[in-house]
Amino acid sequence: MHISKEQFQPLSKEGVGHEVIVRPSMTYWQDAWRRLKKNKLAMFGLTVMIVLAVLAIFGPIITGHDYATQNYDIKNQPPSSLHWFGTDDFGRDLWVRVWWGTRISLAIGLTAALLDLVFGVLYGGISAYYGGRIDDIMQRFIEIIYSIPFLLISILLIIVIGPGFMTIIIAYAITGWVPMARLVRGQILTLKEQEYVLAARTLGAGGARIILKHLVPNALGLIIVQITFIVPSAIFTEAFLSFIGLGIRVPLASLGALLSDGASAIRYYPYRVIFPTLVFSFILMSFNLLGDGLRDALDPKMRK
Repeated sequence: MHISKEQFQPLSKEGVGHEVIVRPSMTYWQDAWRRLKKNKLAMFGLTVMIVLAVLAIFGPIITGHDYATQNYDIKNQPPSSLHWFGTDDFGRDLWVRVWWGTRISLAIGLTAALLDLVFGVLYGGISAYYGGRIDDIMQRFIEIIYSIPFLLISILLIIVIGPGFMTIIIAYAITGWVPMARLVRGQILTLKEQEYVLAARTLGAGGARIILKHLVPNALGLIIVQITFIVPSAIFTEAFLSFIGLGIRVPLASLGALLSDGASAIRYYPYRVIFPTLVFSFILMSFNLLGDGLRDALDPKMRK
């Protein structure tokens, strides 16, 4: 078939550049951060979290008071320029004790998150990747651990080693990682069937390398979101134990212990329970708002 020159038309310059990439190239985490910054509630939660963390670190230093020093001459004083949050039954400065309590509560929450990140992720990843009889045995062990109430373990540990920071951490280390292990197992059961896992096996990669280098990083978004919910849950658990007298030892203070002390005098000295309640509420709110924002930012389906 003969094609003449008249059948050809020169390309106009108007169409040039239509296929140029106008959006800058960015990684998965850069794109997630970009979408997170657009979520005003999540950024508000992140800001509140940073402010609370800074106050927990430097707040007790500002006034120059000590969290354990007792002075019965100034007991139960209302908030003033000298004692910003007032004083308690023993004349101790509540501003210092509230931020010391915040420091301890945050330390417990972050330690619980670290335990989940180490034990829960590795246990769930190994169980899901190897499957078969190994998975069955590991899941039966999880069911046994999960059937033991956390409060019962805490009480038994308190009887053996006494109440305190380490008691709560040990009790949480025994049972707290189980939900994370189940979550990671379900995610990796899906991911291990992907082509890149088959390619890694073909190239001779071992099970440990595939889990740590391929499967866990691809489930990291879900893990990070879960951690933002684990921290407030652990803080709430510590507050509950301290509220019923099974938590932090005196003269140390946690938010739960301060709430317990303030509740007994709420009719006469309401400020003693108001300030710990506000700080406790802001902590839970900030982590929950940030967790919701991260869930949307790290979800590939939410990309635009």
